[in-house]
Amino acid sequence: MEKILDVKNLRISFRTNNGRVKAVRDISFDLNKGETIAIVGESGSGKSVTARAMMGILAPNAIVDGGEILYDGMDLMKISEEEFHNLRGNRISMIFQDPLSSLNPIVKIGKQLTEAMILNGKSSQKDAKNIFNNMTKLLEETMVKAYAGNEDKIAKAKANVAVLKKFIEVSNKYEFEYNQAYDMLESCLMNAESLRIEIIGKKTAVVPNHAKKVVEEAKRACNPFLISKDNNEYMTLVNMIAQEGAAYPKTGNGESLTLHLEELKTMLSEVKAARRKASPNFFTLGYYIGFEPNAKSLDELAQDVEGMNTMTRTYIDEKFMTAFLEDIAKALELAYLDSVEKKKAAVAHAEDVLSFLEADSIDIKELKKKLDALVKDVEASIDRLSITKDSTAYTFRSAMNHAVETYIYAMHLKNKKHLSASEKIAFENTDYNLVVTNMQVCVKRLVEDYELQLQTIDTDFSDNAVDMIDYLKAQGAKMVYRVTKSMAKNRAIQLMEEVGIPEAEKRYNQYPFEFSGGMRQRIVIAIALSANPDILICDEPTTALDVTIQSQILELINKLKEERQLSVIFITHDLGVVANMADKIAVMYAGKIVEYGTVDDVFYDPKHPYTWALLSSMPDIYTEERLESIPGTPPDMTEPPVGDAFAARNKYALKIDFEQQPPMFKVSDTHYAATWLLHPEAPKVEPPRIVTERIERMKNMEAQSNE
Repeated sequence: MEKILDVKNLRISFRTNNGRVKAVRDISFDLNKGETIAIVGESGSGKSVTARAMMGILAPNAIVDGGEILYDGMDLMKISEEEFHNLRGNRISMIFQDPLSSLNPIVKIGKQLTEAMILNGKSSQKDAKNIFNNMTKLLEETMVKAYAGNEDKIAKAKANVAVLKKFIEVSNKYEFEYNQAYDMLESCLMNAESLRIEIIGKKTAVVPNHAKKVVEEAKRACNPFLISKDNNEYMTLVNMIAQEGAAYPKTGNGESLTLHLEELKTMLSEVKAARRKASPNFFTLGYYIGFEPNAKSLDELAQDVEGMNTMTRTYIDEKFMTAFLEDIAKALELAYLDSVEKKKAAVAHAEDVLSFLEADSIDIKELKKKLDALVKDVEASIDRLSITKDSTAYTFRSAMNHAVETYIYAMHLKNKKHLSASEKIAFENTDYNLVVTNMQVCVKRLVEDYELQLQTIDTDFSDNAVDMIDYLKAQGAKMVYRVTKSMAKNRAIQLMEEVGIPEAEKRYNQYPFEFSGGMRQRIVIAIALSANPDILICDEPTTALDVTIQSQILELINKLKEERQLSVIFITHDLGVVANMADKIAVMYAGKIVEYGTVDDVFYDPKHPYTWALLSSMPDIYTEERLESIPGTPPDMTEPPVGDAFAARNKYALKIDFEQQPPMFKVSDTHYAATWLLHPEAPKVEPPRIVTERIERMKNMEAQSNE
């Protein structure tokens, strides 16, 4: 499975008047595409802090002591607030425990849903334009280098880049307009059929507004490849519906007027016929509008779309694209080989830095100079024409910049040099020897990764050239994609319906206070999904809701995850909530993950006494005896316990639990637990009877359901 998020050795503290609270203590886990991981634990276990770190919304007094959260080649612990703006709510969304914390009480629901779509649309357009222009410029510059001395080739390459830019821009513009018209056609068909039913049923109160909507959609559906604006019969029918819809409610004698149902049926048949027409492909649009604009009018072209699709693809491949792909492949090869040489230089420089870091005493100025130079080497080694991010280079740059800053502050503290009060608090517990060790590990990783990349030198870039065209086409599509107010409204209503809000069109104009708690949470889910994120973080999303509504919200999140291939991080204190929705479970206590495994591992073969305690306190309809509560309270995290943090509340605790933290023992390839009970020399301890009986009952129920 494709890994989408990787959390490594994350450590987060908070400055307080009572000292430094260690909230997250060296946790690691990963998340695959389309997977749900549940992070379970009591309040104060660090689960919500972990989620907020992923969103870049930690409190101002938070201190990141170390670790990484890797997503799309970036370390989320080291990116800027501006970079987080592009991710937060767009590619990573979050649902909070109380829906009112995410909703403005004096702004209508519709505006809150559409505002994010419109703003994200504008931001996406701007980003795509920058990427498209920068990449085509770089492509041209690299082609010039590749054909150095051959002026004819250089001139041809420049001309081809210009044609490609025009081709992509124009094709995407018309493709967008065609898709918009087609979407309106779909909506028009659905609403026109509903209108016909309303007319037959003489629902006079709703006909006028519905007729108006059908007319608006019918006009916006006009497109040369679907329905021509010059189609007089169609437009006559549309105008007739508009006039009679406005006059429908009453006549002088109080009788209802009747729209011409036959005319409405005729219009519907036109719409259905348009939906069956062949769609013009990217090459047809680009060729006739951008490549050979005088070849044919759009109206003429629309008469034989299938033939034009075949012809234009063949023609453009022969006359332009095939030769141009060879030029692109040559440019990609040059950029790649240049990157290879720069990587070799970076490896040599990195080995020199490693030798320097192994010295007994390190000169700060010289260290900074060497690491700055190495970071520049790494920056130069990035293949700018590659359409995939160089995650090694990105992470290394961030890590080294942070490491140098941390080391300098730590040395200043050691040498009693002047630091501000906030700097002293932030770095007072920094071990400069550990910082050096971390730098060594990071540089070694860079060397290993670069040497691995250098073992295989690619020579065939034909596939990469096709990928480049597809990438530029995708950026071009984002450039022209405009999110209008009407589009955003339609999308918002669709989202409201998708998350199960009845009468979505009517409720679009209501305020949050007019919705129940469960409905408000559905609105928040709709807002979170509006930008089609990769990752959805659910932070106790059902805690404030009653039991029946909780079940509905959980089913909804599960359904949306399957339909959209979302990756979900579900934060909860209730292990029972995630039994039917999680793929993996991380049980957290006192800032550490104490058990980690698949949902079957944790429910059918739990190993940590804290997991047993959570299962013992989990209600179900079959347990007749009194549930067990967890005795005591979580420890004071300003001074975490020396050994296992759960030891003081654990009736199965061993002497060593109070003296040393247990390591993560491997139970299986998917299952790990941090408890000394898994040590080979530990006494054999069985889980509580309430847990073993529940496991046996669950196994029997599953066996019966499979029969």
